[in-house]
Amino acid sequence: MMLRSPEIALGRSRAARRRLLLVAITYVMLVAAIIWGGNRWASAHATEQALRLAQSSAAGRASLLISELQKYRLMPIVLGEYPDVHTTLASPGGATAARLNDKLEQIARMIGSSALYLLDRNGRTIAASNAHLPTSFIGQNYAFRPYFTVSREKGTAEFFGLGTVSAQPGLYFARAVSDARHSGVIVVKFGFDTVERAWASATEPAFVTDADGVVLITNRPAWRFHTTRSLRPGRLAEMRNTRQFGSAVLSPLRIGPEAAELMALESDEPAHYARANVAVPVAGWTLTALEPIRPIRSAYLATARLATIAATVFLALPLFLWLRARERADLAAVTRVELKEQVALRTEELERTQMHFREAREGLAHANRLGSIGQITAAIAHEINQPVSAIRSFSENAGELLRQGDCERALANLGTISELTARIGAITMELRSYARRGSGELRRTPLEAAIDGALLFTGHKLRHAGIVLERDGNTAVEVLADPLRLEQILVNLLHNALEAFEEERPARLLLSVAECGEMVELVLHDTGTGIAAEVADTLFTPFTTSKPAGLGLGLGIARDIAREFGGELEVIEARPPWRTAFRLRLMRA
Repeated sequence: MMLRSPEIALGRSRAARRRLLLVAITYVMLVAAIIWGGNRWASAHATEQALRLAQSSAAGRASLLISELQKYRLMPIVLGEYPDVHTTLASPGGATAARLNDKLEQIARMIGSSALYLLDRNGRTIAASNAHLPTSFIGQNYAFRPYFTVSREKGTAEFFGLGTVSAQPGLYFARAVSDARHSGVIVVKFGFDTVERAWASATEPAFVTDADGVVLITNRPAWRFHTTRSLRPGRLAEMRNTRQFGSAVLSPLRIGPEAAELMALESDEPAHYARANVAVPVAGWTLTALEPIRPIRSAYLATARLATIAATVFLALPLFLWLRARERADLAAVTRVELKEQVALRTEELERTQMHFREAREGLAHANRLGSIGQITAAIAHEINQPVSAIRSFSENAGELLRQGDCERALANLGTISELTARIGAITMELRSYARRGSGELRRTPLEAAIDGALLFTGHKLRHAGIVLERDGNTAVEVLADPLRLEQILVNLLHNALEAFEEERPARLLLSVAECGEMVELVLHDTGTGIAAEVADTLFTPFTTSKPAGLGLGLGIARDIAREFGGELEVIEARPPWRTAFRLRLMRA
């Protein structure tokens, strides 16, 4: 029996070795599984984080670009109302054309436009902002440009291309102008220097492509006028004929698939990026922002490695658990600090982008007010014409009365003249106030004063249409608002109501005011045509309109202003006989 002890010991030793081998294999497999899972986790989360950052970057860049585009889209409309434009079309080359050249040069400096110019019906330039420069457009014929032919056919056109004289890229906004005898096209060229300078501070690539995949705007100058896909030979010939991109080769970029969320930039050292696309409100344009995955993945891998080390130490060396835990805590703290710094940096960039967006939106609201001045001019002229005619009559009568020695009646006529001039001054002062940029400061504002100010601009049209604006409720209540921007909301609502009336229906307007706790509700009812079904759901979306000549910007801007006041602008259900009702909610002062 004693002879079997060595065999038993040997068997136990072999079993122990087998168990030890099995434990070692299991341990290695567990460690390998932990490492594999950590890498997968880091890759997945890094990709998600990069996509979120790319989407945030794309949204911020798109906001800046869209605000600039909206500002320049309004300029051809405003310039088309300028009297010297029509005079120059009728008589090119005269003193009016010289004055128009100076005016266009002044506006171009003010808005930062590359060029503003007027083409006659044959496409020849007859006035330009660069008329006094060696690179003047005067005399140049641009009938071959698509923006000329399209705007002549459809009224407006937008076209991106290189300038034939300056060779500088830009987006051309063209609008046809015409009267009974003459016609032409007013063109505003928008260069992208401001946008590209704003983008240049970021290291992550970003670019805008057109419908053909040609890179138009980018913070990587070497990418400009390359393509994200191959062009059809016929399309390339069309671009050559219109000189859209000059002599650019338009060769494809070495990047991954255009539709992929993740893509690789092929360079000396391949790098993977997350991609986010945002549509730009120009036909076929897309803004793309790229975010490198490697730096974010490195941060997540650091966290994954810490978890792997912790699990390995827990499984293999329980005696050193405390020491390893301290090391893990120190490394985790460093990683958290790095992540916190990255988050803080991204947050600061986002706040700057939002600040630029707010400034651009305020500029757009101001441009909208300036655009409305062309429509308001006729009403102001009518309001002023009556007192001017009365002043002429009273002054002639006063002179005759003085010659007759009737001083008392002459003084009465002079007093009436003074009252009429005060009325003219009030009208012109209100127009100047409306054209100024709002201060943005909220203060106690009498609602009735804002309503009266809006009626100075719309009262002529109301009277001409035979409409009396009925008021209901306490309009003397004070609200918290910026007076100029509150008038802008009311003018927009009144204009929309006036344009919605049909000749066969009785035209009525009712402005009711109700006080609801801390809020004041102003509701404008009308008996017009109502809201078209195709635009009802997107009424406050920019560029949504049922009017043939409308831009679809007014209601969206009005609602944004109301929200900045802490209120809201919305459409509510209208009860007969009313067809439409807009409710403006404001905070009581």
